[in-house]
This record gives sequence, structure tokens and C-alpha cells, in this order.
Amino acid sequence: MKRKAWIAIGALAIATIVAAGWALEPEIKPVPTPNPSEFEPASVSRGARIVAQGDCMVCHTSATGAPYAGGLPLRTPFGTIFTTNITPDPQTGIGTWSLAAFTRALRHGVARDGHLLYPAFPYIHYTRMSTADISDAYAYLMTRTPVNYKAPDNELLLPLRFRPMLAGWNLLYLHPGPATDVQTQSAEWNRGRYLVDGAGHCASCHSKLDPIGGERSPAFSGGNIDGWDAPALSNLLNTPKPWTREQLAIYLRHGWSAEHGAAAGPMGPVTHSLSQLPDEDSNAIATYIMSLQKPATKPATTGPADADVTRVRQGAALFAGACAGCHSPEAPMMSMGGRPSLGLSSAVTSDRPDNLIQIVLNGVPWKDSHHSTFMPPFAASLSDAQIALIAAYVRADIGQRAAWKDVDQRVAAIRKENK
Repeated sequence: MKRKAWIAIGALAIATIVAAGWALEPEIKPVPTPNPSEFEPASVSRGARIVAQGDCMVCHTSATGAPYAGGLPLRTPFGTIFTTNITPDPQTGIGTWSLAAFTRALRHGVARDGHLLYPAFPYIHYTRMSTADISDAYAYLMTRTPVNYKAPDNELLLPLRFRPMLAGWNLLYLHPGPATDVQTQSAEWNRGRYLVDGAGHCASCHSKLDPIGGERSPAFSGGNIDGWDAPALSNLLNTPKPWTREQLAIYLRHGWSAEHGAAAGPMGPVTHSLSQLPDEDSNAIATYIMSLQKPATKPATTGPADADVTRVRQGAALFAGACAGCHSPEAPMMSMGGRPSLGLSSAVTSDRPDNLIQIVLNGVPWKDSHHSTFMPPFAASLSDAQIALIAAYVRADIGQRAAWKDVDQRVAAIRKENK
């Protein structure tokens, strides 16, 4: 284990000792599984909206499993955590959880039986949700189809398998309680802040993490999730074409923007969930996020001058064979579909090549976009060296940006991590 990891775990252990009084939580007694007819249809309907705001089904559904039954592996710096079953199954799900137990989990990160939950479940954000929204989310989940399924055991570093250590983490990062409005801001701004900081838990992906997994300040300055870079949400005025509130709202509910490209990777399912919500939700989120922007600055002078000409030429030949049919300016998809140039994509203009590599390897599935964006995966048809050459060409010729470093090594590493 790396020295930094040991230091982080040591710091967490000290915090746990300080928080020893909160390390053991009482059990909340099980209740008979509620009958779906016990919940008001209006509450269930509101709950569907709230659960979509939180993107709950994506995290709590494995690639081959039933909705909300859990089992999705979440990679963290400390090992792999498998999401839990949140269907109303009484043996393996939350069927015997009362509303009080459900509320405690979202507010304090404590399961019904009293064990502490890992913060991969973003209760530090869900605690901001209103009591009414939590109640409606409970109604919706308790009326789903029960599934008897137990997720695999977590694969974590040995010290972190001792859950009472999470009491120290909570002492440092959990500030429980619902959000309150900022009276000097508009109702739409407050609604956007509530969704972003609460159910949407946007900072969980779009913020850097410290050595023990806490979100670093400032929030929204960019992060990394499942091998994908999550761009800084506070820097949208400093992209090749600055974002507008209207463009961001459309992107959130359609997964595609005419001047910025398509959602891919973990963001794809997020936009799919948001597409199920009323436009007012995506409008409010866009209003709040655009209020967080750093001032626009004069773009740094960048260009392909440092690119390896031979590699760019080789990449151009590969691009012509594998990519130009869709991505050249003359391609029907571009000329008639109004698609943006690759040079505007954050995957091309980013400081790191990781997202472009991930998109080439994995493609963009149909299901990830309400706007039906699609790209086939090339992991099986292109070698690491070929993907690296295409990346070099796209970055230099189309993106007109300085060359990325160590692209070949990143392709090999990302392909290995994906497996």
C-alpha cells in the first residue's frame, strides 16, 4: 500500500477515536413490508421524479441485474464497493425498513441495523433533501418490484472493512440537515442549488477528493469517476465556445449540445435520467451552475506546434479509415445533423486524453442519450498504438491543441483498468 494511503487511514483512525461516541448506532426495528397500496399515488409519482433526480437506478442496477437490485461495482482508491439492493425485498433489500430507517440512511449514512454506510452512497448530499422529498422517494422505492439478490462482498483495503472507522469520516465531512433557501436569490436559483447539492450530488463526481475520500474545496473544480475525467463545472466560460445557460439546460435533458458535443461515460446515464424530468428542473440546475462560473479569461495560446508530425500523419490515415465516415466535415451526420466539430469537444480540448481514449474504446451506447447519440466501440478493432495515433491526430489537427504526453501509456492503462 502506498505511504499516502497509510497516512490517510491513520488520520481517519484518529478521527474515529474522537468520534467514538457516534461509532455505534442503534438498530431501528424491522417493520412488515408495506403493501404498495398503502402509498398515495401522488406521492409515488413525486418519488419517481426525486429518484430520477438522484440517478438512483443507475448506481443501484448492475449491468445484468434487475432495476434497483444493486450489485454495480464502484471503483474507489480504497477498493471496490458493490451497490446494495434497494428494492422492497424483505430478505436482501429494504423491505423491512421503516420511513424512519430510510430517512436516517439518507440523513446520517446509517443502515437500519445500525452499521455505518460507506460514503460512496452520497448521504453527505442526500442529507440536504427535504423531509417531504425523502418520504416521496421512500414511497416510490417501496412500490418497485421486490428482487431477492445480495450484492457481492466489498473488496476494500483491510483497515477500511472496519466500518466504525466511518464515524471519524462523518465527523469530518457530514453536516446533516436539510438545505435552506438563500433569500437574496431567485426561486429558480434556489431550486437549482437544492437539486445540485442534494439529490443530484453533482459535486461527488465533479470535485477532487482528498486522501481519505472527502470532497476538496472548492467544489465543482473537476474530478474523476470510474476512469473518466469529470470537467470543472465552474469553468464553463473558458471552453472553446463558452457555455450559455440555455445550452447547458438543453445538454442536461438531451445529452447533446450543438456547440459542445454529446454526453458520454458516466454523464450519459445522468442525462438519460434528467430527460425524464420536467424542463423546469434542468433549467434550474443550469441557472445555478452558471452562477458558479469563474470569469472568462483570454484563451492561452496553444497549438499543434509541438506535435510529432509523423505520428499525426499516421493518425490521420487511421482516422480516415475508422472515423471520417461520421466525423469529417463532409460526413452526412455532420453536414445535415448539425453536429459540432470534434475540436469543440471537452474530450479533445481537455488537459488529459483519458476521456477521448474512453470514448474510442467504449463508444457511446444508444441508451445513454435521449437525443439518440451513438458511437460504436473500437476496443476490439483498434490496438492501443492505433488509438494513441488517432488521439495525436485529433488533438493536433482538429483540436489545434498542444500534444498530450504519454498517450500510449494512458491507452494501455485505461484498457487494463476497464477490464
